[in-house]
Amino acid sequence: MLPTHRPRRNRKSAVIRDMVQETRLTAHDFIYPVFITEGHNQTEEIKSMPGIFRFTADRVIDEIGQCVELGVKAFAPFPNINEVLKDPMARESTNLEGLYLKTVADIKRQFPEVVLMTDVAMDPYSSDGHDGVVDPDSGEILNDPSLEVLGQMALAQARAGADIIGPSDMMDGRVAWIRRVLDENGFSHVSIMSYTAKYASAFYGPFRDALSSAPKKGDKKSYQMNPANRLEALRELALDEAEGADMVMIKPALSYLDIIREVKNHTHLPVTAYNVSGEYAMIKAAAQNGWVDGERTMMEVLMSIKRAGADAILTYFAKEAAAVLRRG
Repeated sequence: MLPTHRPRRNRKSAVIRDMVQETRLTAHDFIYPVFITEGHNQTEEIKSMPGIFRFTADRVIDEIGQCVELGVKAFAPFPNINEVLKDPMARESTNLEGLYLKTVADIKRQFPEVVLMTDVAMDPYSSDGHDGVVDPDSGEILNDPSLEVLGQMALAQARAGADIIGPSDMMDGRVAWIRRVLDENGFSHVSIMSYTAKYASAFYGPFRDALSSAPKKGDKKSYQMNPANRLEALRELALDEAEGADMVMIKPALSYLDIIREVKNHTHLPVTAYNVSGEYAMIKAAAQNGWVDGERTMMEVLMSIKRAGADAILTYFAKEAAAVLRRG
């Protein structure tokens, strides 16, 4: 008996395929992470992330201008801090004349229409390389003393012009703490995009190369989540919602599509996902070796993240993918 139901009828032409397409990517879906470093008029390619650069503050302005022309309007700057400025309490993180906060202010001054999401965690500024305060005797990451530092860091970023604060530290209670600090200082309009489920992943290596922020000793498993856990993400989600998060994030994205969908099914908040450095580097390496079609693979991966439930995607592919979408 010949089939009565023929799903292929909805695939028979490009026009019909476009008409019934369920998920669509646009440049407005992307948040572009950019790396900034000391110096003037320089760019330096990150070896483990082909096509991604550290920019001096003047050159990052050019990069953002090019992205804005392509339709990318949201950016997540990250600083590569000189080692001599790092200390156990991450004091450089609140220096309004330092590399990071001065660059944030400069970007907002030149591109007031863009959205800047700033990163709240101690590791770029910490001589220990951890996201929180390290007990010098035991090596334990101290949760509650870290909140004080993170709150002041968030406040400094809001003063510099941040639109969205992104606490990536995974300390307990940090969303409520930061929300209180911001509100008490007149920044109730500044949003919090919490790294709700940030897993202790092997995919972060190239990012740590870019920032020179790897832990000096120990690892981050006492505060980042176990990759084996699914329900724990829902517990973190419930806490972040109760503490006042405006948006929630899953990190990484590609190996955690199930978590993105799980969180999407359990919240009315916008869900974002971080397509991290290792995920980017794998595709770039395979494409450079001729093993995959780099452009098609990039777009398929981004589509999968959107299809899983992400409303926005932090991705190093943002500029490249926006150019592809512009081309049509």
